[in-house]
Amino acid sequence: MLSYFFKRLIMIIPTLMCVSITVFVVMRLVPGDPILLVMGDVKNPELIAQMREQLGLDLPLWRQYILWLTQLLQLDFGQSIVTGAPVLSTMLNSFTVTVQIVLVSVFLAALIAVVAGTLAAWQKDRLADKTIVGVAILCMSIPSFWLGIALILIFGVQLQWLPTVGYISPLQNFSEGIKFLLLPIITLVLAEMGGILRMVRSATLDNLQLEYISHARAKGLGEMTVLFRHAMKNSFTPTLTLIGLVMGGLLGGAAVIETVFTLPGLGRLLISSINNRDYIMVQGIMILVSTCYVLINLLIDMLYPLIDPRVKL
Repeated sequence: MLSYFFKRLIMIIPTLMCVSITVFVVMRLVPGDPILLVMGDVKNPELIAQMREQLGLDLPLWRQYILWLTQLLQLDFGQSIVTGAPVLSTMLNSFTVTVQIVLVSVFLAALIAVVAGTLAAWQKDRLADKTIVGVAILCMSIPSFWLGIALILIFGVQLQWLPTVGYISPLQNFSEGIKFLLLPIITLVLAEMGGILRMVRSATLDNLQLEYISHARAKGLGEMTVLFRHAMKNSFTPTLTLIGLVMGGLLGGAAVIETVFTLPGLGRLLISSINNRDYIMVQGIMILVSTCYVLINLLIDMLYPLIDPRVKL
């Protein structure tokens, strides 16, 4: 177990190296000069040259990459070109907001999807199955930004039950913080629940046709015991893979939801940094998101044998 873990951990290194090279090159190919963008209308060649020298932009690309990589190994992500703030602290502040909504949303979406998908497979081609699948398809079909705006109009504008814009950390004021996070979480739960539900239903249907299910029923076990203790457990492996992909994608891809609800999350920070040509901030965010994505997939791989004894590392 430990040997497999360390082997996979070592495999992360070349993956992150490829990601760092790709991010570094792509950011240099983006049109626009970040120095000129920061300087605005100021036309001072000496000052521009001085800023280029301070940021190392006057060096060859390979030397710029080596310098940046050396700083990364020391956990020094540099400073933002636009604000001058440390990239690492800025990223972590925004990342905390994103993690709050993503972890809770994925957990609730997976919990609802696993139970509903298993019941839909049990009631195959019946009214309950068709209803659950119909709801899943509806959730997958509605764009997340439209769903978020609809929830704002209903619960924020019409009923005035929940705040529509802004953010308060639950660590500062728990009750008020939950109110600001409730609508974004509901939006993400509805948006991500459909795909997970269909995966659970498909995997459960395949397992219900296997011999061990017939054997469990022949022993006199109740239908709910057969369904949730045997079929659902063995159907959860492919679902776990999808949950990991969804979670990894949302950690860096929740920009739409964060923009709709004006949350200071990592996705919104990434979009604003791209618009401002703040390539140092963009590079740091992409490295952080890629590292989280790889680590989540590693964690999912390590959980396989615990869920399904047939899987060996």
